[in-house]
Amino acid sequence: MAKIMNKLFGGSGKTATSEDEYSELDLTKYEEVLDDEPAETYIRVAELANLNELVSLKKEIYDGNIVMIDISNIKADKLMLDRALKDLKDVVIDVHGDIAGIKEDQVLVTPTGIKIDRSKVIGGRY
Repeated sequence: MAKIMNKLFGGSGKTATSEDEYSELDLTKYEEVLDDEPAETYIRVAELANLNELVSLKKEIYDGNIVMIDISNIKADKLMLDRALKDLKDVVIDVHGDIAGIKEDQVLVTPTGIKIDRSKVIGGRY
């Protein structure tokens, strides 16, 4: 009976892997910054903790940058979250960009000419 239950509900019969079987990835060689080559569009990563920070986030969008915003710090305050999202949506409408939630605590905001495809690419297919 246990074998049937494992087959039906995801038991694979594999043994658990130990922590020693994994190796730490060193990605520093891939993260070289090319300061002498400026870009037209940057992807900015930000955390939103209060409404005062919206000014700089909106400026980034108006400047043509893509902004990924961590909203976990304001998520508990429904009023502040709604106000922040409304302000961001107003900017998106103004610049003809796009806005989408990613996971539970992330919002992606894009400037003019960049739209967010909401379908997932899985194995090279949509």
